[in-house]
Amino acid sequence: MPFGYHGCYLRVDVSTGCSQRVPLLDAVMREYIGGSGLGARLLLDKNAAIVDPLSPEAPLIFAFSPLVGSPLTTSAKFAVVSKSPLTGRFNDSLASSGFAISGKRAGCDAIVIVGRALALSVLVIDDGDVRLEPAEDVRGDTCAVAEETLRARLGADYQIAAIGPAGERGVRYATISHDGRHAGRGGSGAVLGSKNIKAIAVRGTQRTEWAHPRELTDLSRDLSKRSFGPATAKYRELGTATNLLTFNRFGTLPTRNFQSGTFEEAESLSPEQLGVAHARTRASCVACTIGCEHIYSLGDKGVRLEYESLFALGSLCGVGDGDVVLRASRRCDELGIDTISTGGTIAFAMECVERGLLDAPWLQFGSGDAMMKAIELIGSREGIGDMLAEGSRRAAAIIGHDTIAFAPQVKGLEIPGYEPRGLQTMALGFAVGARGADHNRSGAYDVDFSDKVDRRNATLESVRHAIDTEDKAALMDSLILCKFLRRVLEDFHAESAAMLRAVTGWDVTADELRETAQRIVAAKRQFNLLAGWTLTEDTLPDRFLNTPLPDDPAASLSRERLQELVAEYHRQRGW
Repeated sequence: MPFGYHGCYLRVDVSTGCSQRVPLLDAVMREYIGGSGLGARLLLDKNAAIVDPLSPEAPLIFAFSPLVGSPLTTSAKFAVVSKSPLTGRFNDSLASSGFAISGKRAGCDAIVIVGRALALSVLVIDDGDVRLEPAEDVRGDTCAVAEETLRARLGADYQIAAIGPAGERGVRYATISHDGRHAGRGGSGAVLGSKNIKAIAVRGTQRTEWAHPRELTDLSRDLSKRSFGPATAKYRELGTATNLLTFNRFGTLPTRNFQSGTFEEAESLSPEQLGVAHARTRASCVACTIGCEHIYSLGDKGVRLEYESLFALGSLCGVGDGDVVLRASRRCDELGIDTISTGGTIAFAMECVERGLLDAPWLQFGSGDAMMKAIELIGSREGIGDMLAEGSRRAAAIIGHDTIAFAPQVKGLEIPGYEPRGLQTMALGFAVGARGADHNRSGAYDVDFSDKVDRRNATLESVRHAIDTEDKAALMDSLILCKFLRRVLEDFHAESAAMLRAVTGWDVTADELRETAQRIVAAKRQFNLLAGWTLTEDTLPDRFLNTPLPDDPAASLSRERLQELVAEYHRQRGW
């Protein structure tokens, strides 16, 4: 067995409370590493693609990596992997917290949960020993309150991941929360809720050893030093929210359900302006030297605010009031719902109202009160919220009138804050993404903002760049390391190989890791094929095809051009 691993995963059937340790083959560990890669392999092994994601048989996987617990900066991360109840396709959500370290110290490289508990329960994993405890006392509690209550009951040394009311009620984009951070996209919280599990509590003492401790220490010190350099400076100083004004300036800030790429009130949502009215503090994830988190004061609590929440609950819904956006972001966190899908689905409904296709006259672009009301209704699944809790693709099917043409989604996953017509390499990344439109699985926007391509006029040359960013993301999500390190690592594959070699003892090379990344991307595609994927899914909504951006006529993407790009993508992939 290689260093850095326990060599097994823990399988828990919450229907019976029974658990078993299942060995992992050395070849599987080397070929898929951990995180998203290992999760994809386990999903395939368990035939998860052909079952209902909300059925008891559907597995929900918490996957760690050999780097978790090491001194490497940003390595305290884990992946939550399942079939998505929102898209019906592969889903992986990554997050950073002490849960990753404690989960791995429980003596396993992954936790695989199946079944459905007889009553709402807490799954407790204590150094590998498993039990279920009642959770009726935290039913309906927000994520943070549930975590606080359970930690007081179980002990302060437990790390707890919990769902909010939205996960209990099966909102299809519900999250799993832990220490204020979320495994956010694709509805993993709904999967956990379908198993009648309110929370998972883990602690452990079982550490793994490193193959080359001295070399690992040297690598860690060097990486930590570089991670605190100019490549990450803007995120330390203002956080990811600093992207908002940049995107607005380039005309690529999605506004009013992607009807425009500029927002006239963008300045009021900038971190500089938010910082005037709200005290701002910085924080870091566990085992991270970058410190990109910015927490804004709001009453007696702070609100973590990232660019994606700022765009989705701000410009996308036409809301320019910073106080409202902060309150909306905090409420999404409390309920346990993904801010991107929440904002995207609400913005879609607002446009349906605007067009006279949905009878909810109160739901208007620019109304902060309307957005807050819609969030509450989604969390409770009451009234119109029951439809909106299904996501924009299912809502479009209910509303009809060809509203799917402007539902802001790919494969059912709402589009993040990048206007595809003005960022066309990113548009390709969205179209072909295994879990749908996803800026974390394709960093092609970096290419669009470089001199490598014309961001408004993608050519076949753009395809290899999209593939390269997708492969790098797959590798980082399996190692698992923060995406912000991609600008820190000067020779990405060689340095990644050096880290993995120091941890595991494998004689891994840069070329091997390139092949590993391609294998992981192919595994996700294989899952989708088994789940029913067809080539027609690799596209964008009609809104983005043959209709230029109103405020940037040069930003136009034809259906024919996108089809050419997708075909070339598949050709280069060998599919």
